[in-house]
Amino acid sequence: MEKAKINYKHILLGILFFVGILSFVDMGDRPEIVRTLAITFLIAFWWLTEALPIGMTSLLPIVLFPLFGVLNGKEVSGAYINYIIFLFIGGFIMALAIEKWDLHKRMALKILSIAGSSFFSLMFGFMLCSSFLSMWISNTAAAMMMIPIGISIASVLNKKYGEKTIEKFNTNLFLSIAYACSIGGVATLVGTPPNLSFLRISEILYPNIPEISFAQWMLAALPVTICMFVVTLTFLYLTGVPKKENRGGLDKNYFKKEYKALGKTTTEQKRVFYVFMLLVFLWLFRKELVLGSFCIPGWSQLFEKPGFINDGTVAIFIAFLLFIIPSSKKNTPLVTWEITKKIPWHVVFLLGGGFAIAKAFVSSGLSVYLGNQLTSLASFSDLGMITAVVAGVTFLTEFTSNTATTEILLPVISSVANIIKLNPLVLMLAVTFASSMAFMLPAATAPNALVFGTGKIKMWEMVKAGFFLNLIAIVVVVLVLLFWVTYVFQINFHTFPDWALVKK
Repeated sequence: MEKAKINYKHILLGILFFVGILSFVDMGDRPEIVRTLAITFLIAFWWLTEALPIGMTSLLPIVLFPLFGVLNGKEVSGAYINYIIFLFIGGFIMALAIEKWDLHKRMALKILSIAGSSFFSLMFGFMLCSSFLSMWISNTAAAMMMIPIGISIASVLNKKYGEKTIEKFNTNLFLSIAYACSIGGVATLVGTPPNLSFLRISEILYPNIPEISFAQWMLAALPVTICMFVVTLTFLYLTGVPKKENRGGLDKNYFKKEYKALGKTTTEQKRVFYVFMLLVFLWLFRKELVLGSFCIPGWSQLFEKPGFINDGTVAIFIAFLLFIIPSSKKNTPLVTWEITKKIPWHVVFLLGGGFAIAKAFVSSGLSVYLGNQLTSLASFSDLGMITAVVAGVTFLTEFTSNTATTEILLPVISSVANIIKLNPLVLMLAVTFASSMAFMLPAATAPNALVFGTGKIKMWEMVKAGFFLNLIAIVVVVLVLLFWVTYVFQINFHTFPDWALVKK
C-alpha cells in the first residue's frame, strides 16, 4: 500500500540531488543528457522512498521533461498510452471479475487440494507455472494469470496462520510470481521482446552471421533460466518460510474441506471461468509457436493483418465480454463499470512513467552515452569485460524498458567488439540476457509492477530481495556466457569471426 503521509525530508533530499546533478555534471554541448539523468534520479529516489504517492511521482515526467527541453509534451504523454497499459487494464478487470464471484478461491482450493501441502510446494508450483507460461507468452500476461490465484492463496494462508505470521511468506510468494515470469522469458526466442530484438539487430549488423535457430537459442539460454529459478526459489523460500513452529504447511484434507464448504459452483463462477479459459487460450495461441520443426499456427493468422493484434487487444476484448455476458440476475452483466474503481491506477501511471523515462533516455542520447562508456572495457580481462556489461545492463534496466535498452546498446556493444576485435556474439548475448534480470523496482518489468499493484508488497521489500537476486543473476549470466554459450555456438571469444568482417 502507498503511504498516506508525505515525507518532506525525502522530498527535499531528492530535490537537492536533482539540483546537484544539474549544477555539477557537465556534458558540454549535450545538456539534455544531464537533465535526463537528473530527472531520472529524482523520480527513482522518490519511488524508492515513497516520499510522495507513487502514482503522483510517476506523472512527473509529463511536467519535467517538457520543462527542461528533453521531450515535448505530446511525446511524453503518448508514452503513457500503449498496448501494455491496456493489457494491464483488461487483465486486471478479468482478475477483479474472478475475485468478485469468488472464483479465485475455488480455483486455488482445487489446485491446492491436488498440489503439495508444504510451503515449499506452494512456492515451487507458482514459480513453475509462471516461468513456463512466460516462455511462450508475454511475461505480463503470465503474471496476470497467476496473480488472482496468488491472492486467493494468500487469503487462505492468512485465515489459517494469521496475517502477521504469514505476511513475509505471502510477500515472497508474490515476488516469486514476478521474478519467475522474467526468468522464464529468457529461455525462448519468443519469451521476451529483447530476445527478438537481438535476433533482428544481429542480422542487420552482420548479414553473414550464422542463423540462430529456436533450438540453439533454447539450448544456450535455458541454463540461465534453470539456475535463476533454483536460486530464486531457494532464496525466497528460506527468507519467507515461517518460524519452525509454524512450518507444518497446509494439509490436503484442509483444502478439501474448505473447497467442499464453498458449495456448488454458481452460474457466475462457471461463466467467468469460461471467459478466463478463453483469455488463456487467446494469449497462448495468438502467435504461432515454433518448437524446432514443429509449428502450432496462431489464431491471429485468420485475420487479414495478424500483426495488428497484440496481447492488449485480447485483454480489452475479454474485458468487453465481461461487460456484456449476463449473470444470473436479470439485466445484470458479470461486471459493471463500478468495478474499475478497484484498478490500481497508481500502477498504471507507474508503468507509463517508466516508458516515458525510457523514451527520454533514447531521445536525449543518455542511453548512447552510457553505452559509449563501455569502450573502456578494452583494458579489462574477459571476465571483467563481460561482468561490467552484464552488471551495467542489469541495473540500467531497473529504470528503463528492457526492450529499449537492448535495442540501443546492441549496436553500441557490437561497435566495441569490432574495435577491440572480440567475438561480438558473446557481448551482444550478455546485453540481451542481462536485460531480463532486473528484479529491484516495480518500474523495471511489468510483472514487478503487477504484483506491486496487489498491495501485498512494499517497495523496500522488493528492492532488498531484488538487489540480492540482481547480484546473483550477474554471476549466473557471466558464467553461462563464458563456459556454456561459447561451447554451444562453438566460438572462441578472442577470435574475430569472418562473418563479422563484412557489414551491411
